[in-house]
Amino acid sequence: QVQFVESGGGLVQPGGSLRLSCAASGRPSSIYVMGWYRQSPGRQRELVATITNTHTTNYADSVKDRFTISRDNAKNAVYLQMNSLKFEDTAVYFCYAASWSSENYWGQGTQVTVSS
Repeated sequence: QVQFVESGGGLVQPGGSLRLSCAASGRPSSIYVMGWYRQSPGRQRELVATITNTHTTNYADSVKDRFTISRDNAKNAVYLQMNSLKFEDTAVYFCYAASWSSENYWGQGTQVTVSS
């Protein structure tokens, strides 16, 4: 089992920046992919970005060139630097991990609100 501690959400104006952090504990050595998903009211949970243990990244088209995902394998942590935030980025952001045996783990979520 893997548990997460997420932080960094909050309220920001359009064009602003936030940095999300997620630290894994439990069985972090079993993790292959880490990343972030988001869900806004009335919408399905969607991929934001993922990163493998060798730092191969994947981004949703809507966040490319604005968001940067990074990972510290020594700390079992994943980060999401979000720049040039837009109203439509408002959502609950969930930390995610997948193990080598294809088990999926989810954090409790952190709220990001972009509002003027």
